[in-house]
Amino acid sequence: MSDALVQARDLRKRFGAFEAVRGIDVDVARGEVFGFLGPNGAGKSSTMRMIACVSPRSGGSLQVLGMDPGSDGPRIRARIGVVPQLDNLDTELSVRENLEIYGRYFGLSRRRVRAKAAELLEFAQLTERAEDPVEPLSGGMKRRLTIARSLVNDPELLLLDEPTTGLDPQARHLLWDRLYRLKREGVTQIVTTHYMDEAEQLCDRLVVMDDGLIVAEGSPVELIERYSTREVLELRFLPEHRPAAGELAGLVERVEELPDRFLLYTADGERAQAEVARSGLRPLSALVRRSSLEDVFLRLTGRSLVD
Repeated sequence: MSDALVQARDLRKRFGAFEAVRGIDVDVARGEVFGFLGPNGAGKSSTMRMIACVSPRSGGSLQVLGMDPGSDGPRIRARIGVVPQLDNLDTELSVRENLEIYGRYFGLSRRRVRAKAAELLEFAQLTERAEDPVEPLSGGMKRRLTIARSLVNDPELLLLDEPTTGLDPQARHLLWDRLYRLKREGVTQIVTTHYMDEAEQLCDRLVVMDDGLIVAEGSPVELIERYSTREVLELRFLPEHRPAAGELAGLVERVEELPDRFLLYTADGERAQAEVARSGLRPLSALVRRSSLEDVFLRLTGRSLVD
């Protein structure tokens, strides 16, 4: 990619004898939202820390904003924004002070940093809480403040590590809206997540990681079309009525057996449900839904994203 802001080839990260990232290739284009999707321990955060120039690579090549993190770390860090997995706000300062003092680290004048703080408070919908201490804020408010702080230096690249972990649904959707606004403004974003709905909502393109490797790459729609069917029929049975997976296999294209349910992959969920009824099986519940990235991951790895 000639316009890639991030380019990695055979990128590796080792911790002693353990290799967390096992030779991955990544290209992130200017203006796109790029995702790393996978469970905890897949290597997503280790990759992000190398891109953020806070953890040296163990092997391979890495270019960020056309520079080498090994020799140009300070120059790269001045032009990127980082939202860590855990909020690291200064709880002894007010909401506004968290922004203004952070801005001074980048050499912004007092006048400029005050104007930027006011702009970011409005963006994060925290203007009315500007003088409040950080500690009593809700989790969603703290997360929005952390994202606002990462934008103080007008970054060309924004790194977000598990941005909505621990938030309630309403807070997650509000955060998604803020990130979508940044996308419309042309801010390139790299997001790690283990939430498939988040990846589908935010990402133009993503890679699926498992055990330190990339196992698939594409847009959410492309990955679902490539690795799953159009619909999924979820069946739950009482323990005494639970069939063997083989009894369902002939009814649809593919069957996945999970501890609490069966997933039947098919182009027509309602037709598959009728076939199940005609076979004499009586599920406790049946749900027809569209395929998701969760199904892609299950197909590629044999386990759920949240395992």
